Amino acid sequence: MVAAAEGPSVLFLHPDLGLGGAERLVVDAALALQARGCRVQIWTAHYDAERCFAETRGLSVRRAGGWLPRSLWGRGHAVCAALRMAFVALYVLLLSGEQVDVFVCDQVSACIPVLRLARTRKKVLFYCHFPDQLLTKRESLLKRIYRLPLDWLEEHTTGMADCIVVNSRFTASVFKDTFKSLSHINPDVLYPSLNIGSFETVVPVGIADLVPEKKKFLFLSINRYERKKNLALALEALHELRGRLDSHEWNKVHLVMAGGYDKRVLENVEHYEELRRLAAKLSVNDHVTFLRSFTDEQKISLLSNSAAHRLQVKLKILQEAVVSMEAQPFRLLQDLFLPILSNLI
Repeated sequence: MVAAAEGPSVLFLHPDLGLGGAERLVVDAALALQARGCRVQIWTAHYDAERCFAETRGLSVRRAGGWLPRSLWGRGHAVCAALRMAFVALYVLLLSGEQVDVFVCDQVSACIPVLRLARTRKKVLFYCHFPDQLLTKRESLLKRIYRLPLDWLEEHTTGMADCIVVNSRFTASVFKDTFKSLSHINPDVLYPSLNIGSFETVVPVGIADLVPEKKKFLFLSINRYERKKNLALALEALHELRGRLDSHEWNKVHLVMAGGYDKRVLENVEHYEELRRLAAKLSVNDHVTFLRSFTDEQKISLLSNSAAHRLQVKLKILQEAVVSMEAQPFRLLQDLFLPILSNLI
């Protein structure tokens, strides 16, 4: 049961509340605002408490539109995401009965024009993790034609937000280079947080069932099972390492590939099998553990036991160094996010 608060009411809209970096940001922001006395709700099209960050159980999470498809026969993910978010926004306005002071949405901006239809106009903050149009390939003429209206929609609806924030100075520069019609906007930077407190409160568990005995050098990759994350790089690096070590040293090396995995997402299922086949092809499969949708306890245990933490994030060009170096402690998120929202209320 979430305790009622007396502060401003903040409603988050997120497409699919799972285990990714975007979800981590939304959850941390919601927790930070709730800790400062705000009344916080998260609305999403899909939420499974067993496949989400444990902290969400201390938040008010509501669902709408989960019956809408995530894709059409494995295609059209962007269109479906836009429709799902627009439906969630419409449901909140017409059927939820919620009284809201400010809306916060991220990833998909298609909900913003719907939120502007509210009888009593409320301000909208949009958190841009990265322009969606840069996260897709356009390998055919049909795909380029398909993306044209979606790219226009993303840029136009993003510009309708009352406040836009991004996750790093790097993303701020990409934002201005990508959205030409929004070049007059200088988005604020609100860095992803690192909730150090979780490292102190979560009790580690044994990893004997994940890592064979006598493994002295443990390498760790944490990411979703998506092709754009280039997880094959970790396997290729492990294969290269094998050629540089003698058999005695090699037998002490192990790689754990832990990542978010949703059987509803075809790419997760396919890429997981692709990586397993690649590990076998490179003859390193006996030195790799593939872990899907791991728990916080397992994560803390693996991190504390790793000889090297290979946290592969985003695209090669996307914040591999920037965000990790700029990431701020959780309490700073509390100090920075609330003033931004206060200007909108």
